[in-house]
Amino acid sequence: MFSTIKVIAFDADDTLWVNEPYFRTAEKAFCELLKEYVPEEECNELLYKFEMQNLPLYGYGIKPFVLSLIEAAITISKKQISLEIVSEIIAIGKEMLQMPVELIDGIEATLAHLSKKYLLVMATKGDLLDQERKLIKSGLEKYFHHIEVMSDKQPENYQKLITHLDITPSQFLMVGNSLKSDVLPVLEIGSYAIHIPFHTTWEHEKVEEEVMHYNFKELELTTELIDLL
Repeated sequence: MFSTIKVIAFDADDTLWVNEPYFRTAEKAFCELLKEYVPEEECNELLYKFEMQNLPLYGYGIKPFVLSLIEAAITISKKQISLEIVSEIIAIGKEMLQMPVELIDGIEATLAHLSKKYLLVMATKGDLLDQERKLIKSGLEKYFHHIEVMSDKQPENYQKLITHLDITPSQFLMVGNSLKSDVLPVLEIGSYAIHIPFHTTWEHEKVEEEVMHYNFKELELTTELIDLL
């Protein structure tokens, strides 16, 4: 099935290292700060609305997330939010940016094995500075031939990456935790994709459809890639 593969790309957040649980913790802390204005469930719904509105303008990552937190707080409080709470929201973001990098179980052994046979690429969304920081702190940088921080993960973004790598779509395999970002657009351009679900998924990345495709496979653990490839 994967006999033509020359390059394997790995998503970063929740594929190489833990990420999404930190956002859930931050959301909970944010809604606790706003509890006098709105219940937690409604707070989360309103925050998600602001994130989606701001996504085309700000893109992905912690810093855009914090801007959405501040905007949501101003709106939810009807502009009554104190500067003290705004400072606490900023502190939430700074704490997220300084979190230790927790590797996904087995990922380093998997990369070490695969890097002997394939060119490995990190292909991820998010803030360039933050992703570079996490990559360096992770100790995984040495395994990657190329690092690509994308503004989005649409078919055209992957096609540009494949062109840059001077390979054909049939020589490219993407590994990630998101069906929406790491699988569906890759299959659309004729490449291969492996989905390794993470226990926490951002609402924006969820899809209802079941993926049935010859170029697609789902695994439970990262280490299963060693035997598969």
